[in-house]
Amino acid sequence: MKSHVDDLEDDLAAEEENKLINEKNAPYLYDMVITHALDWPSLTCQWFPDKEQNPNKPYTTHRLLLGTHTSGQAQDYLQIATVQIPKRDHTQSGADKLDRADYDDERGELGGHTIPPAPRIQIIQKINHDGEVNRARYMPQNPDLIATKAVTGEVLVFDRTKHSSEPERSGVVNLIYDLLGRTERGKYGLAWNPVKAGHVLGASEDMTVCHWDVNSYTKAKSTIEPTNVFRGHTSVVGDVDWHSTQENVFASVGDDKMLMIWDTRAPTEPKIKLQAHEAEILAVAFSPGVEHLVVTGSADKTVALYDIRSPIKRLHTFESHTDEVLHLAWSPHNKTIFASASSDRRINVWDLSLIGQEQTPDDQEDGPPELLFVHGGHTSRPTDFCWAPGDGENWTAASTSEDNVVMVWQPTMRIWAGDEVKVDEKELEPDAMEGVEVTEPVPSGSSEKVKESESVTVSTSSEA
Repeated sequence: MKSHVDDLEDDLAAEEENKLINEKNAPYLYDMVITHALDWPSLTCQWFPDKEQNPNKPYTTHRLLLGTHTSGQAQDYLQIATVQIPKRDHTQSGADKLDRADYDDERGELGGHTIPPAPRIQIIQKINHDGEVNRARYMPQNPDLIATKAVTGEVLVFDRTKHSSEPERSGVVNLIYDLLGRTERGKYGLAWNPVKAGHVLGASEDMTVCHWDVNSYTKAKSTIEPTNVFRGHTSVVGDVDWHSTQENVFASVGDDKMLMIWDTRAPTEPKIKLQAHEAEILAVAFSPGVEHLVVTGSADKTVALYDIRSPIKRLHTFESHTDEVLHLAWSPHNKTIFASASSDRRINVWDLSLIGQEQTPDDQEDGPPELLFVHGGHTSRPTDFCWAPGDGENWTAASTSEDNVVMVWQPTMRIWAGDEVKVDEKELEPDAMEGVEVTEPVPSGSSEKVKESESVTVSTSSEA
């Protein structure tokens, strides 16, 4: 176990590394970076699906779902924030083409120089919550209905339209449903069914998974008993996720190292039961694009890709993190892309289509070929991560961390758009590219790979 001194040294080293990454390489690693300090840490973040185009302004406006973690020092809230994302090449509204000079050293931001200097991220609604918000997710079929995982293990459901922008001063918590069935403090696993409206899952430390149907609510009482309680794990259940197209199928993982695939129509036994890792499993996510694929993240520092068709088999192991894998999220736009957040302060972006590609020795030093990008902007452990859902933001992400920070970021187009991006020769001046090695453009059909580090190598091999 690390001592307090070791932890302090790690934190200081991370701050220095983050400063180096931002100051030297941010303009070459990202098309956009927005950093905002919240009053309290948020353990959760999720983009809402809506977007305001603002035709006469240089930015679009989006909304983020956040929470607070005050450790009992203040009232906790479920929070909604607006995010201003700068437009590109939209001269009518005053937006300019992105240039490396856009990077604001003082604010640690890139890509927002045409937006007035007010905060890019602003809290617009606070809803009283009983204790910290471990996780918050809105119902896909009705984003105004928001479920939260409380520190007590309870799952609470709020209708945000029933609340004003400012919370009740009395601290009273006004929710519409209290989902019963928890017997111990809860973990972070919480998931709405993407196919069947109103069905929600919650994972628990009591080794169970509860399934509720909020459609069963009656005005006679505000509590809802679970439709089913799934008992199969022998230790804490860490995460749950619904299948993206099969309304009765979901996955659960736990500290017993087990991956279980369930069918709600047969709740007594899981359809599939497999030891998926050598240590506790903390995260699970079904692919939204390939229905038989699921990924799991573990305290063994790896991510595993499974094919759940019979017989279930491990297809690949993703190795690069140096600490436990906390969260997984598939891109809603590209079926081969997912990201993993880890206690090593990194959020890795992976591409299944690059698995097995040949690498040069230099590329091998940066990691496996499927490791497309590493977001190293956080100096503390990330608490949640999510991809923006809009087509115009298909490589935009948001992440939160334990040090009160929320970041909105987009990797440089050179990573995911190949030679469609023209490189300005001015960007290749030696003094401007200190610490960054850049060689010839990547040929059509190959993929560039940029990793966060003191030196960034852009591969020139068509085989890389």
